[in-house]
Amino acid sequence: MRSAPERANLKRMETPPRTTDFGFQSVDWQEKAQRVRSVFESVAGKYDVMNDLMSLGAHRLWKKFTLALTGLKPGQRALDVAGGTGDLAIGMARQVGRTGQVVLSDINPAMLEIGRDRSIDAGCAGTVRWALANAECLPFADDSFHCVTIGFGLRNVTDKPAALASMRRVLRPGGQLLVLEFSKPVAPGLKPLYDGYSFKVLPLLGKLVANDSASYQYLAESIRMHPDQETLLGMMRDAGFGQARYHNLSGGIVAVHRGYKV
Repeated sequence: MRSAPERANLKRMETPPRTTDFGFQSVDWQEKAQRVRSVFESVAGKYDVMNDLMSLGAHRLWKKFTLALTGLKPGQRALDVAGGTGDLAIGMARQVGRTGQVVLSDINPAMLEIGRDRSIDAGCAGTVRWALANAECLPFADDSFHCVTIGFGLRNVTDKPAALASMRRVLRPGGQLLVLEFSKPVAPGLKPLYDGYSFKVLPLLGKLVANDSASYQYLAESIRMHPDQETLLGMMRDAGFGQARYHNLSGGIVAVHRGYKV
C-alpha cells in the first residue's frame, strides 16, 4: 500500500498540468500572471507614449466613448480594474465629483504608481484611491460600486470567467460593467492590413521607443488569442450579466462590452 506522499505524487503525475496562453505560447496556468507583470514593468515608463503612437491617438476616443456609457452621477462610486496609468479612473473621477469616489486598481505596482501620480497631477487626489489588486479576486466588499470598468486589461487575465465573476460581485445591483478591449476586425478588408501593422510595425515601434520589441510582439499575439465579440458576450452572460451587448469601434479593432448586475 502506498504512503500518503506517494499517492499525492502519483496523482500529480496522472493529472496533466493546466496551461493557458501567453500570446501564442502555451504556459503553465500559474506562470502567466508573472509573465504579464514582467511585460508591464518593462513598458510602464513608455506606456502612454506608446499608446498614442500605436493607435495614432485613437485610444483617447475609445476611452471617451467608454466614459460616455458609465451613467455615473455625482456622489457615486466606481472601480477601474487593471487601470494602469489611470485614463478611465481620472475620467470617472470627474463624473462622480468630490462627493464621489473612484478606486484605481492594478496588479502591477509600476503601472499603479504612474496611475497614482497622473491622478494627483489631474487634481483628483481627493476622489481617487489606489489599490494593488488582482482582477480575479478583487479585495472589495460585495455590492460596492455603481460602475466597474476594465480597459485593455481583460485579455491579460489568466482566468477570465473568475475576473468577470469578481467584477460582478463588487457591483451594486443594477450596476454596470464596461469592458474596453481589442477585438476582431469586422470591416471588409481590414483584417490583413491590421495584421500587417500589428506584427511588423508594433514590435518595431516597441524597439525604437521603449527598447522592448518582445513586449509589443506579445501585445499583438495576445489580441489574437482574446475571445472575439460574440464569445466574450457569451462569457458575460454566463457570468450573470443582464442586458449584455457590445459596441464595435474602429471597424471592430476595439469593442466595448457592457452588462448589468441583475
